[in-house]
Amino acid sequence: MTDQEKIAKFRERLGLKILEATSPSPRRVFLTVAPADVKAAAEVVKTDLGSEHLSTISGLDLGETFEIIYHFGDSAGNVNVRTRIPKADPRLPSLCPVVPGAILYERELQDMFGIAVEGLPDPRPLLTPDDWPAGNFPLRKDWTFERPQEKIPGGKT
Repeated sequence: MTDQEKIAKFRERLGLKILEATSPSPRRVFLTVAPADVKAAAEVVKTDLGSEHLSTISGLDLGETFEIIYHFGDSAGNVNVRTRIPKADPRLPSLCPVVPGAILYERELQDMFGIAVEGLPDPRPLLTPDDWPAGNFPLRKDWTFERPQEKIPGGKT
């Protein structure tokens, strides 16, 4: 299936839910949808395009918003589903009902960006320790690292 045929399939199945669809280079398709339509786009990737491999989920802090990119890939090429959410209320539906393997990436989004993934089967922290301070999200642009002062033998800090 060509890139243009893939885009046509998305348009057929999702219609006006598609905010943008492009193919910037061969075997690479980018689709932009609203957060509520991410699962529907993943269904098209899985059922119509036959690609069940979610390579990763990327998060980008764009200041007032986060851009989330779901990267699907197989030997036929890559399909990247993008969405944007407000930083003031960062929420996404879980992709786990469609792609169960999304769980680890979604837990990472919660730990690193503070994005609430609604419907996540296991919302426990994945990357941060149990005593990690609430509200600290290392991949946000406004996050700063402050190392606690440690006592060094001999009285120096």
